[in-house]
Amino acid sequence: MVIPSVLPERPTTGTPFETGWPVRLADTNRDRCVRLDAIARYLQDIGFEHLDAVEDGDLHRGWVVRRTVIDVLKPIEFGEHVTLRRWCSALSNRWCNMRVQICGSKGGLVETEGFLIHFGTESGVPARMSDRFMAPMLAITTEHRLHWKAALTDPLPTGPSVQELPFPLRVTDIDWLDHVNNAVYLSALEEILATHTDLMSGPHRTIIEYTKPLRAGEQVRIVGRRDGSALDVWFAVDDDSRAAARVTPR
Repeated sequence: MVIPSVLPERPTTGTPFETGWPVRLADTNRDRCVRLDAIARYLQDIGFEHLDAVEDGDLHRGWVVRRTVIDVLKPIEFGEHVTLRRWCSALSNRWCNMRVQICGSKGGLVETEGFLIHFGTESGVPARMSDRFMAPMLAITTEHRLHWKAALTDPLPTGPSVQELPFPLRVTDIDWLDHVNNAVYLSALEEILATHTDLMSGPHRTIIEYTKPLRAGEQVRIVGRRDGSALDVWFAVDDDSRAAARVTPR
């Protein structure tokens, strides 16, 4: 199984990096719950805070998200203060799986795991992490030959059962790598989930895998297909799928 049904537990050795902040109004939906795109921004924010706290963090500023798994076990609501804990669950020398647990002060709980690729900021290609940077990750993990394997491999669908929405890109969607920021994809996913609210009514899992970047000026459409309790979504430019997501109950 590419993604385990339960994400890896915190290691018994070492101390996860920890930070936190209050849930702000702009993070939440009309039900006062933290949205998926806000969770994605939380993961980015703790990631960069973590870099500032580790050796050689300043030499590892370029990262691309290949996959994010978000398990909303109990929604986090406006008014809570979130505590985020981040640790490595597996790695190779150019990429890693990073777990982030998000706990709300009133009992909200979200478990996440991301597959992150380290890129050289000048070369623009995957780059080896330094020994000093990897040392604390190696100390708390047993999987040191992590390989990429996609979990969402279905092709872009067509036909009358397919739901389709346009998703116009904005200037503010573009990050410093000249790509659409990965949190924006989760904002688009929220658009189509608005017509599948039953999937969000209880604990649920969201998986998103990024294949090719979206860039400014491209005409993006969101393509959805519901099959029972699963919603599959593709982010497409013409007939080219750039990313895929799946939302299922837990």
